[in-house]
Amino acid sequence: MATDKASLKRHITLWPLVLYGVGDILGAGIYGLVGKAAGQMGNAVWMAFIVSMIAASFTGLSYASLGSRYPRAGGASYVTHKAFRSNFLAYAVGLAVLASGLTSMATACRVFAGYFSGLFPLFSVPVIIIGFALSLTIIIFIGIRETIWANSFLAAIEICGLLFIILMGSSFVGSINYLDATTVQNPAGDLAIPLLLSGAVLTFYSFVGFEDILNVSEEIVEPRRTLPKGLLLSVAVASLIYMSISIVAVSVIPAAELALSKQPLVDVIGKAAPWFPPEAFSLIALMAVSNTALLNYVMGSRLLYGMSSQGLMPKFLAVVHPKRLTPHRAILILLVVLLILALSGDISDLARATSVLLLVCFSLMNLALILLQRKDQVKGRFEVPAFIPAAGLVVCMAMLTQANSKELLIAGGILVFIGLLYFFVKPSAEAIEKMDV
Repeated sequence: MATDKASLKRHITLWPLVLYGVGDILGAGIYGLVGKAAGQMGNAVWMAFIVSMIAASFTGLSYASLGSRYPRAGGASYVTHKAFRSNFLAYAVGLAVLASGLTSMATACRVFAGYFSGLFPLFSVPVIIIGFALSLTIIIFIGIRETIWANSFLAAIEICGLLFIILMGSSFVGSINYLDATTVQNPAGDLAIPLLLSGAVLTFYSFVGFEDILNVSEEIVEPRRTLPKGLLLSVAVASLIYMSISIVAVSVIPAAELALSKQPLVDVIGKAAPWFPPEAFSLIALMAVSNTALLNYVMGSRLLYGMSSQGLMPKFLAVVHPKRLTPHRAILILLVVLLILALSGDISDLARATSVLLLVCFSLMNLALILLQRKDQVKGRFEVPAFIPAAGLVVCMAMLTQANSKELLIAGGILVFIGLLYFFVKPSAEAIEKMDV
């Protein structure tokens, strides 16, 4: 029988945390993103990743600083509460982050089912989705240590697959001009600042995922020291892999051909190592998709638990299983919502809209750090100068200007729904006072 006396257990040390972050950042998107970016940037695709890495790093540094100050399971919701002293804003940020995680999980479930049914056509897509979601639920319920083991295994396979591509394609490196940005839209090949910025907008979302580390703060060993190190190392490792992959890809296959490919990295390895079975990359992609879903599930369950502990969600969610030491009720609630989303059909528009909301949350986190640095607050073990969150805020606001009207409309609808839900749930009036405990 569950009891609210149990609490989350600290099991995550530095290098498992780095694998957690790298696995969350990489995901399966890199397998298609390189082709799209090459179509926009030509051979200079690697520079788009550098610019977007710098842009994302401002917010990453802000998150690292906030994590060293407030290592709490509520993550962005807790920080918002601390900085703005607003129940509603903290509630909205928490649910916006949760919505982004849920759509990522549901999308991953559908992609997994697509890959799996291609390899094993015996099973129908709905059966695969349900089986996959239940498998993730069991792993996450068993314990954070076991979940981190699963993540480390899946992330290691994904990273090894990408390193294999880099190794096999390394002999082609040096054969082209890596500053040539020739594309259909840019026949002159000029590497202008507007082109770099448009490429950075396309690749910026490939760095999203580092923020999820904040939500497992209460399960990290020595979080005030380990969390900032783990977060920054995760971004650094992912950046090196992205840049190396992009350089190798355009070295092996011309950028124009890469842009037209449906499976650019599979085509790259097909030319660089024709003896390697392409089916193996379907399995690696399965691992990457599984890890994306797993880590978003962990993030969502800890976020719900943390918000409930703050008094922003129903108290029955702030319960940890006495034996497994996991927030089992939050896990089960998310399973129900996940299955509804994953089985409902195409949710790509919803996923893009929640990405817009995530940028809003990033903006608020940067603004929160600016405010908290000015207030009489306890300093963290990792402090950054004020221009870092200011730059992060500017970058995120600039990225928001790239959202189209449909994405903004859906995002606005989600916020209206969150607002209505807030007034129905009626979070505890004592929630703000809990911030000082």
